[in-house]
Parts: sequence; structure tokens; C-alpha cells
Amino acid sequence: MVELDPSLPAHEAVYRSLRASVMHGELLPAQSVTIRGVADKFGTSMTPARDAVRRLSAEGALKISSTGRVSTPELSHDRIEELASIRAMLEPELASRALPRAHMNLLERLSNINSRIDEAIVKDDAVSYIRRNLEFHRTLYLRAQAPAMLALVETVWLQLGPTMRSLYAQLQRREASHNHRLAIAALKAGDEPGLKLCIRADVTQGLRMLTSD
Repeated sequence: MVELDPSLPAHEAVYRSLRASVMHGELLPAQSVTIRGVADKFGTSMTPARDAVRRLSAEGALKISSTGRVSTPELSHDRIEELASIRAMLEPELASRALPRAHMNLLERLSNINSRIDEAIVKDDAVSYIRRNLEFHRTLYLRAQAPAMLALVETVWLQLGPTMRSLYAQLQRREASHNHRLAIAALKAGDEPGLKLCIRADVTQGLRMLTSD
């Protein structure tokens, strides 16, 4: 049973925890989700579990069929390409806005996150890899002070979570993304064009590999 944040109402705590599970690739594409299963996982009644499923369905993170079956979506190539394009538009802009506020402590934090990404790869821990990878991007983008734009990006991450889990198995990573290291170097040098270029490459290369067959 997963422990919930006791400071939050049950419906909000279940929603946030289930949302994180989907975003971080704990669930695979087309994996079934039951309200009873959610309630049991988080040790709650059916009501907050049902509310969390409903909210995540509205965000595109879960799919409810005409028969009432709930599952994670299995994205088409066109849909993956669309979401990759959204990332390519928004995330370099967030990085650009973060650049003027990129002080040394941010660079150190990003380097530390990259080290934890390497640790997840050594352990072949796909969920930790995805979680740390998104942490790298979120830590940078928070410096942009553009909450509406970041919220849009996180919705895309949420819809892509199960797909990213499938992608991880194909990437065969041996170390954290080279583009992350280039991004840190660009931040240090104040190189805005270089920063935008490596962030765009980082957020699209893997996804577009899925649509190239």
C-alpha cells in the first residue's frame, strides 16, 4: 500500500499520487486500471479513487472505453509526433526564459540530478530514470517563472508517461543524456541558442524514434 500525504484531503492525495505514477511510467501503455485497484493501492475508499480516475481521464492520462474499462492510452504515431512537437515548441522557450536566472546553485542541482539519472541507468530502474529525467527539466523550467507554460508541458509529460516507459527499453542508455550535459554547459556560458537547440533535441529525439518505423 502506498502512503499518501496526510496533509492533503484523500481525493487530492490519491489524485496526485496516481498522477505521478502515470507520469513516471509506472504503468505501461494500454494497462488496465480499476477503481478498486486504485483504492486498494492507496488504502482509501472507492470515492477518492473514482475521483482521481475521472480527473486523470479528463487530462488525457487515462482512457475510459464505452464499456467503462479504464486503461492508460496506447498512443498512435501521429499522437506521439504531435506531443513531441508541443515539447519542441514549449520546452526550449522555458529554458530560454530560465537562462537569465541560472545561477551556480541551479547548475549544481542539475549536475546532481544527472548523477542520479546515471545511478538509475546502472540499476536498470526505468521509473527512476523517467522521474529523474523529468526532475532535471522541471528544475530548470521553474527558473523561467512561467507557471502557465510549465503546466501545459506537465500535461504533455503526463500523457506521455506510459509511452516513455516503453521507450526506455529501446534507448539502451548507458549514461545520462549528452544533451543534458550540453544544456548545463550552455547555461554556464550564457549561450541561449545552444541551450534551446540541445533542449529541443533532448525532448524529441527519443520520441521520434518511436515514429520512424
